[in-house]
Amino acid sequence: MTDEWRGWREAAQAALYGDEGFYRSPVRSPEGPAGHFRTSVHASPLFATAVARLLTGIARELDTGTVALVDVGAGRGELLTGVLDALPEGLDVAPYAVEVAARPPDLDPRIEWCAEPPAGVTGLLFANEWLDNVPVEVAEADAEGVPRYVRVRTSDGAERLGSTVTGADAAWLERWWPLSAPGERAEIGRPRDAAWAGAVGSLTAGLAVAVDYTHVRGARPPFGTLTGFRGGREVRPVPDGSCDLTAHVALDACAAAVAEAGIDASTELTDQRAALHRLGVGGDRPPLSLATTDPAGYVRALAAAGEAAELTARGGLGDFGWLLHRVGLPAVSP
Repeated sequence: MTDEWRGWREAAQAALYGDEGFYRSPVRSPEGPAGHFRTSVHASPLFATAVARLLTGIARELDTGTVALVDVGAGRGELLTGVLDALPEGLDVAPYAVEVAARPPDLDPRIEWCAEPPAGVTGLLFANEWLDNVPVEVAEADAEGVPRYVRVRTSDGAERLGSTVTGADAAWLERWWPLSAPGERAEIGRPRDAAWAGAVGSLTAGLAVAVDYTHVRGARPPFGTLTGFRGGREVRPVPDGSCDLTAHVALDACAAAVAEAGIDASTELTDQRAALHRLGVGGDRPPLSLATTDPAGYVRALAAAGEAAELTARGGLGDFGWLLHRVGLPAVSP
């Protein structure tokens, strides 16, 4: 990668998805995303079990012979593998992994590996921590409070202010993340809005779910959220291909983009704690009496309760946003 000043969107696109990028190079990241950060998928198999319940419910509503399961940002197929293992017998599922990296050699042969969400499918589209890795421009208010693009140097992550933010990017900032005080920063989420509307629009009917770090208008972080991860640790974001680059997602803007794209969908924005509770994942400890009647069962139940508590914890994974769109289906009460 050349040592030059770029906008953050261009720099992150090359650093993450270029030929030598973090997500594509088997040399830079041979173990895949799981070697650098821990998502809900890696925290507990209960997460995949909950997604399996969600898919089963959607299949029942659709009343179709085969139901699609589309995992967008599939990593090495961990979620799809867990969901397939947790599904009830007799449910005919067509699984798709949407990912830029090469297909893992030992992946279940039923899983179709593809670069884009398949068009015209019916079922469940699930995107866990995908949108935070869709590269975006970063803006910062200058000494006069005028938003300017932030330019970054590829080699070391040094930054400087560039040109004034104008056009559609300026309109997005004004609507979703206005800046005024000098030094305030924002990530301009237009590419994520478009990516999510496109993903939801790929469904003929079913449910689309985005799960991610999030914030909403009126509670945006004043200095943005751009950061890096490497080897399980948060690091300074440097777009040289050596680390993951991520920023929290304005899921409220993504929700509006789906509506503005003319997609027939009802919308709900909730948090992971509430969503998983509805799917039967709670953190209640098993009764102590079970330790006497079934010691092994008590230990298993206690471990599951601990995993469920982590998935739904306030201040942790439970605060993740869940954006749900029911496409071509009747709206339901949350």
